[in-house]
Amino acid sequence: MHLVHRAIAAIILTAALAAPVTMLAAPAPQDGQAQVYDTGHRQYHNWDNNENRAWGVYLSETHRIPLEYSRASRSEQEQYWNWRYANPER
Repeated sequence: MHLVHRAIAAIILTAALAAPVTMLAAPAPQDGQAQVYDTGHRQYHNWDNNENRAWGVYLSETHRIPLEYSRASRSEQEQYWNWRYANPER
């Protein structure tokens, strides 16, 4: 019985020590990238230079006032993602 308790303690200790290491191994966004959440499609997108360019195209095609994505209203952000899915090559 003493051996079983010792084995369980070793497993718990190993898991406690390994948890922070596995968190550090998770990939972080690249420099200049951020993640934004698309509420309509329920997924995250990497916001990089390509996405920033597509945002500019969207604003000009829809005749909207130029502003940063983060300052746009939620409904405008949703309209952008709908446009983006309809125009994936942009």
